[in-house]
Amino acid sequence: MDAQGRGRADNIDPADQWVLNPNTGEYELRLSPSTAQSPVPGPRKPAQGNGGAPRRRDDAVSGGPRETRRVRPGDVPAPRARRRNAEPEPPQGRRAARRPVQKKSKVKKALLWTGGSMAFVLVAVTAAGYLYIKHLNDNITTIPDDGASTGGFRKDEAINILLIGTDKRTGQGNEGYGDAGSVGHADTTILLHVSKDRSNATALSIPRDLIVDVPDCPTEQEDGTKKVIAGSEGVRFNTSLGQDDRTPSCTMRTVTELTGIKPDDFMVADFNAVKTLTEAVGGVEVCLAHAIDDKDSHLKLPKGTHNISGEQALAFVRTRHSVGFGGDLSRIGLQQQFLSALMRKLKGNSTLTSPTKMVKLAEAGTEALTVDDKLDSIGKLKDLGLELGKLNPKNLTFTTVPVVDNPAENVKATVVLNKSKAPAVFDAIRNDVSFTEVKKKQKAAKDAQAARLKGTKAPASEVRVRILNGGAAAGSAQAALNWLQNDEGVTKSENAGNAPAALAKTTLEYAPDQADQARRLAAIMGLSGSALKPGKSVTNSQGLPAMTLTLGKDFKGAGVSLTPSTKAPKVDKSTADKVQCAS
Repeated sequence: MDAQGRGRADNIDPADQWVLNPNTGEYELRLSPSTAQSPVPGPRKPAQGNGGAPRRRDDAVSGGPRETRRVRPGDVPAPRARRRNAEPEPPQGRRAARRPVQKKSKVKKALLWTGGSMAFVLVAVTAAGYLYIKHLNDNITTIPDDGASTGGFRKDEAINILLIGTDKRTGQGNEGYGDAGSVGHADTTILLHVSKDRSNATALSIPRDLIVDVPDCPTEQEDGTKKVIAGSEGVRFNTSLGQDDRTPSCTMRTVTELTGIKPDDFMVADFNAVKTLTEAVGGVEVCLAHAIDDKDSHLKLPKGTHNISGEQALAFVRTRHSVGFGGDLSRIGLQQQFLSALMRKLKGNSTLTSPTKMVKLAEAGTEALTVDDKLDSIGKLKDLGLELGKLNPKNLTFTTVPVVDNPAENVKATVVLNKSKAPAVFDAIRNDVSFTEVKKKQKAAKDAQAARLKGTKAPASEVRVRILNGGAAAGSAQAALNWLQNDEGVTKSENAGNAPAALAKTTLEYAPDQADQARRLAAIMGLSGSALKPGKSVTNSQGLPAMTLTLGKDFKGAGVSLTPSTKAPKVDKSTADKVQCAS
């Protein structure tokens, strides 16, 4: 028999042909010997496209040719409406017999949990379903990042993913939600920061009604040409997407300007994500401190705990008039509770231990997913999911950008940045500081870094250093040189120009016999142990060995300490492992 249907196993789901390889810890497709050359059926899906020849099914399985879908600027995002070149539905028939599955204890070794909802949950879906996404390539839509990202996440660095839920009405049953005729604004936006050591993460919600400056956005057009979409000052954050044909790359640039944090990637979803994903996992449990009867969102629930999915789940994350003060900030609290509940569901039940359920979850998620063009490969999505899967939910903090009511308004409709609190939050995320108490995985490395600052310090007059500008503001190297020579007595210093590459953080490289000089310069400049890089010396303009000080993007000016805070500021927050009742 083959996987297309010659045999007797009429009721075997194709997903059950995925079994665990105990040697690799991953699921693999196992067919009977007589079917080794047979193609594997993909998801049941009507043919779409412009009448062209459908892509061969074995191309999808083997990783062969596939088209990268590009979305026209402004069309953000209607994922289901823009799938192209999808295969016609294969004939229904019998499937291959079920292969034995390894016992549950071994299965758990291959399953790494991740989480989220709206665009957030698609990160979880990617991890849960990456083993089956080979059959779902055509579900994923990509949009250029237009140079607004870092170039994509990296395994050995902290990760910043911008997650966007739009208010665009797509699909059946969504007519009652969002703004009529909306092109798809940034209705729900979360900056997800995952620490470098993967011990903790922060999900920072950005209010849609926050007044911001949207910068100019170079945007790639459908024909490959570039167009610069003019920025706007003093506008709602949600207009960074959709308005004036702005794409998610414009939202990326807006977030960077607002927070100083440059996202690595973005993921976008519309209303269908909440409905389909909650149905795929059998609903999520939420808690209400009092009854809700919201005529606008159509949500009507009594006090207590409820299992919600589909339309009811969408109404839950859309409601605002019956909770808190009835505004967008109150709705953000509901959405954060919903995300936590969904993540607990994924981690706590049998969803991720069943290949069949994983397939359903992956299909639902990728149908609602739009990603940047750095995440368009199965390998990248798999790698991202595995990185996020290392996170413990008790160390995932949900919080919101600190804001205050807009003082320019009599009738309060928008908010502005709380300038006394927000900068500390942004700094904590930039410096990879956890908002929860975490037992660091890299304690030994931290101790080694701290030890570099301990010991004798050479006199300032004996410190010999070359200064490079590696991403700081123009003129910073000369400004630092003047300060060191005139104010701090580091007279054996010189300006060596620009560094060959930009750095996020300032570094000081030195040879072993220069450690005492490094400790003196670290004390003068407020450098942390992590900024000190044992290495080798270089020759200065006088032919003498010198250290190399490279000023990174974190350099704020001569005399400003570069030691980052090691404690997060106090904020209103919740963690993903705890149940909270919405009030």
